[in-house]
Amino acid sequence: MRCPISLRPFLFLVFLGFLLFPSCQSQKNQVSNLVETQIHIDDLGRRISVSKSPARIISLAPNITETLFALGLGDRVIGVTTYCDFPAEAKTKEKIGDTIKPNLERIIALKPDLVLLSTSSQLEKITHQLDQLAIPVYITNPRTVTQVIASIRKLGEVTGTSNRSEELAASLQQRIHSIESTPQHPRVLYVLQLSPLITAGKNTFINDLINLAGGTSISGEETTDYPQFSRETVIARAPEVIILPESHGSEIVDLEAVRNAFSTTPAVKNNRIVTINPDLIDRPGPRIVEGLAELEKKIHGK
Repeated sequence: MRCPISLRPFLFLVFLGFLLFPSCQSQKNQVSNLVETQIHIDDLGRRISVSKSPARIISLAPNITETLFALGLGDRVIGVTTYCDFPAEAKTKEKIGDTIKPNLERIIALKPDLVLLSTSSQLEKITHQLDQLAIPVYITNPRTVTQVIASIRKLGEVTGTSNRSEELAASLQQRIHSIESTPQHPRVLYVLQLSPLITAGKNTFINDLINLAGGTSISGEETTDYPQFSRETVIARAPEVIILPESHGSEIVDLEAVRNAFSTTPAVKNNRIVTINPDLIDRPGPRIVEGLAELEKKIHGK
């Protein structure tokens, strides 16, 4: 049966509507995608606009990488630094250089919708370059254990995993409260490097960890983050415990050299030189609580 002539214009409009519907829907989705962003303030006070659920994330610091995996975001991590070695899955991710000199071209090629970095890497130049390219950059800068916990919550907000980050932060906080330090507060020297001697100052999370673990750092009042100490200064401040970083295949601090340099200190006389995995206390991420527990044991000889 032939269609009446009077109905043909109507049917043509219906047919045209079906043709245009996918295009309109696509435009609607594009607008929706633009709306599905939110503003965040990073630890330097910078305002950044990020997708509510970023799917392509690059981490430029080991502690950030550890946090992302702890939040269950391993499948969204598309690039990490050569220093990002925990958990084991992080080693399989695309490498974009080290924490000091990441490869800008490689970062751009990976097309991230979020780049996370720590100010400890001093990456002002690349931050500016990524800003110019409209690639969102969020900077985290925790200085104490409390701030580390807060930074985990913030990273959860930025990555759209607030529920998981709240659970993780609460769990870490509970573990911190469960670590009971003894009333004694022995004097502690933490050695990052021996020649020249570099230790941790007042405004570092290493110093905060020592305090929480029931120790008193002999460099705990130094305003420089990582001050250089002389042998005479160390001997005068008489540390009762000396903590060295464990080596990872190559010697970081030579134990015998420390014994010889500080032989007159109570720490050496009482054989109270101990070692610790530096990744547990140098990286302000989820494993810092493990570092606290280890420090508490080492400082008090448990």
